[in-house]
Amino acid sequence: MSGADEPNPSTQLTRAVERVLREGARAVLVTVVEAAGGVGAKVLLEESGGRTGTTGDDALDDALGGRAHAFLASRAEAATLRVEEFAPALEAWRDARVLLERIEPEPHVVVCGAGHVGASLARLAHAVGYRVTLVDDRADFVARERFSGTSIELVAAHGWAESVGKVVGAGRGVYVAVVTRGHSEDEECMRAVLAARPDYVGMIGSRRRTNIVLERLREAGFDEDALKRVRAPIGLDIGAVSPEEVALSVLAEIVCERHGGTGRPLSAWRRE
Repeated sequence: MSGADEPNPSTQLTRAVERVLREGARAVLVTVVEAAGGVGAKVLLEESGGRTGTTGDDALDDALGGRAHAFLASRAEAATLRVEEFAPALEAWRDARVLLERIEPEPHVVVCGAGHVGASLARLAHAVGYRVTLVDDRADFVARERFSGTSIELVAAHGWAESVGKVVGAGRGVYVAVVTRGHSEDEECMRAVLAARPDYVGMIGSRRRTNIVLERLREAGFDEDALKRVRAPIGLDIGAVSPEEVALSVLAEIVCERHGGTGRPLSAWRRE
């Protein structure tokens, strides 16, 4: 068979990136940006271990494969590194620099419950730039006229578990806020959410209310590791009172989780 039928390296990389995003996976795109030779070479390193493309040197590709996992764990969007920082034994690349870029699905905020807090959270997350889906079993609460001028996805749920499960999907890159109107609705949503294991899940309510729901889920067979990941009550303690303030508290916690923040005041270092 002729090699003419084989896609060129650029096309292979593009297809690999598209596949990673379609599967809800994560990868690192590495570009050689400074070197004696090979500037512009690219390699896509998948979290699962897959590799597409090459820098032109197998040893450097292998070293980058190890570095990719640390980069993904750092939650940084991009970073520029000198090769000597992570592979000092590669003499030929000692003065070279590489650019690492995170490849992962667009962050997706799913809000379960379109009451005052849920609607405020959906609007705020949308304004910040997140992809947002708002779900409620009351069709009039997710009517388009309530959210005109936005691209918020609105879902009228005929059954919480089924609708939420479809929206959350595989869970990668998904941040779920359960802010429904009652225990039963909370529990039904949480069953679908915990099964998907999204990057973040939080549930509104008092300690008593959230503990009741968590105990029911425990009795239903959900493991402790999954339950410990639930932020309940949801949000950061900013003294929120109004629905809009509560929404801000929740979104702040989502941003903190996504980027690996501490939630501490930025000025705290002055008092240490």
